[in-house]
Amino acid sequence: MRKNRRSYDRVFKQEAVRLVVKEGRKPTEVERNLGIGKGTVGRWVREIKEDPVYAFPGKGRLKAPDEEMYRLKTELNRVKQERDILKKALAYFAEDQK
Repeated sequence: MRKNRRSYDRVFKQEAVRLVVKEGRKPTEVERNLGIGKGTVGRWVREIKEDPVYAFPGKGRLKAPDEEMYRLKTELNRVKQERDILKKALAYFAEDQK
């Protein structure tokens, strides 16, 4: 039998981290009180210390800078494909002119 993974929203995670950082509680204590798996709050604390602005973007979402990079790469690939099609068309029509 599989357990369903619980998901926590950004505000919940920030509040759990605040309990550790600002109030000086131990991560294991916070995990036990909130019914969270072992090591989870510690990971959240590391995530927010590494990137306080973009931590916890949401399930299936990229952080804002990564999302912008993904969008730009996708657009670049599309433009390259269009360019290649135009090159081939130009070569084809140039051949017909001869």
